[in-house]
Amino acid sequence: MPPAVLVTGETLIDFLPERPGPLETVSGFERRPGGAPANVAVGLAHLEEPVSLWTRVGDDPFGHYLTDVLAGHGLPDTYVEIDRDAQTSLAFVTHDETGDRTFSFYRDGTADTRMQPGRIDDDTLAATEWVHAGGVVLSSGRSREATLDLLERAAKQECTVSFDPNARPELWPNDDTFARVCRQALEYTDVCKATVEELRALGCQGDAPEAVARDALERGPHTVFLTRGSEGALVATNDRAPTPDALVEHGGYEVDVVDTTGAGDAFVAGLIAALRAGRGLEETLKFAAAVAATTTTETGAMTALPTREAVESMLEATDTSD
Repeated sequence: MPPAVLVTGETLIDFLPERPGPLETVSGFERRPGGAPANVAVGLAHLEEPVSLWTRVGDDPFGHYLTDVLAGHGLPDTYVEIDRDAQTSLAFVTHDETGDRTFSFYRDGTADTRMQPGRIDDDTLAATEWVHAGGVVLSSGRSREATLDLLERAAKQECTVSFDPNARPELWPNDDTFARVCRQALEYTDVCKATVEELRALGCQGDAPEAVARDALERGPHTVFLTRGSEGALVATNDRAPTPDALVEHGGYEVDVVDTTGAGDAFVAGLIAALRAGRGLEETLKFAAAVAATTTTETGAMTALPTREAVESMLEATDTSD
């Protein structure tokens, strides 16, 4: 049975440091499952959304571990591919005292760069409500062609298409290629989630965040969510959106931050779940921000994603305190 939500992209191993500091000073790491699209898919599963993940891992111990993890989170294996001729991607994460992180990728010719166009057929897309993709798989290999093909056909089948550029400059040959390819993805996109910096890297102009979001609305999406770290988030829409010509902001939640890895992915899972449920833009921002904030209170990305019950409890506590 086709999924209501199809997420596509990389599943990889995050190696998290035993303490803050640059990579060359860290001697110990802990293995955790990761990859932005995989985090989004697991986040949606935790929020009790009907979701499948199209991804590709290597036929190696890391790939076998990841397939077991995805199954353990309730994701079907229908579109989880095992590549017998490539290895699984690895990412070493480092973070500073505030929890902000940087990545060092080992991803040359790995399984998630070798996704094949046409794997998801048109009949499946015709029965799918929402398709989400991230920018990492657009950076190299056949996966760029496969992902753009999927988004184009999903748009033609009138799926709601969402996209997160998820800029990782070290994975791209140059800034111009990143901007060109991601702008092509935006042409098929209904809902974009990004940071101000990412949209500016795509050529969007404006001094204030809302102006940058408005410019992005001219490039394909009808709805743009901007995440702004400790300053919260905003959403802007144009006249093609279900709630037209709107601008809504949310200041976020104060929590004890342990690790920001996966917070943006958690936000994406929250906004998809909220919009699918018919929540308005203000409620969607509150819900997505609560999912993201809860995720930062524990280490890891996938392993820190909250349940719907935990998110609703946080929202109820916040409403009571207000």
